[in-house]
Amino acid sequence: MLKNSKPPGSIRNPADYGKYVFSGKERFLYYAEGMLITGIFAYFFYRSIWALPPLLPVFFLFLKQKKKDLAEKRKRELGEQFKDAVLSVSANQKAGYSVENAFKEAYRDMAALYGGESLIGRELYTIGRGLENNVVLEKLLYDFGYRSHIQDIMQFAEVFLIAKRNGGNMTEILSETANTIEQKIALDKEIEVLLSSRKMEQKIMNVIPFFIIFYISLTSGGFFDVLYHNPAGILIMTVCLAVYLAAYFISGKIVAIEV
Repeated sequence: MLKNSKPPGSIRNPADYGKYVFSGKERFLYYAEGMLITGIFAYFFYRSIWALPPLLPVFFLFLKQKKKDLAEKRKRELGEQFKDAVLSVSANQKAGYSVENAFKEAYRDMAALYGGESLIGRELYTIGRGLENNVVLEKLLYDFGYRSHIQDIMQFAEVFLIAKRNGGNMTEILSETANTIEQKIALDKEIEVLLSSRKMEQKIMNVIPFFIIFYISLTSGGFFDVLYHNPAGILIMTVCLAVYLAAYFISGKIVAIEV
């Protein structure tokens, strides 16, 4: 039972893991970072404060990309925690608990392992409260899978629904699911290690053009003056900016491999 357990703070509003909402601290941090990047672009490409309003799309693109990156990071964290939760549910069921009670006990295990405020802790608490309110487990898992935007969790919810209705071997299904997710996570980590050097190279290459411009401007004053404050120069630098942004996003997609 969960009546004596401390409920996670945001349990009233189950998260949609496909969307990320900045906290107050994150909003201040990333808005400041976005404005700084926009200011750097305005200086290096146009050398004018009046370039800031037209460059606002860069600011919003940065925030959009940051939310996407944070959402992906949160989904990876949830996937790893979900694997441990399924292992816990499987162990509890082997110990003699019903499937529903096995999920309730898994909340205690995950709260001890990750904390009650962890992603999986909140989700298992939601499932436990739903069961106490007579909501069927299949519906709770399907809702969790739908909100998670994680293929493994969604597939688990669908398989669980079919097996529960047709009297499948739930212990075996839970064990196989955990093993499959564990193998996929291990493969993800291997790919991440292999790509880590390439991602570092990508980050370095993203800032190299700015260092080159800064160095030449510092050592050869006036070298780039012809590219600023005139229609032809503004057009050329706008094209350069478009090429840079395109290269940035293309390089990001190249090193982003999903299993």
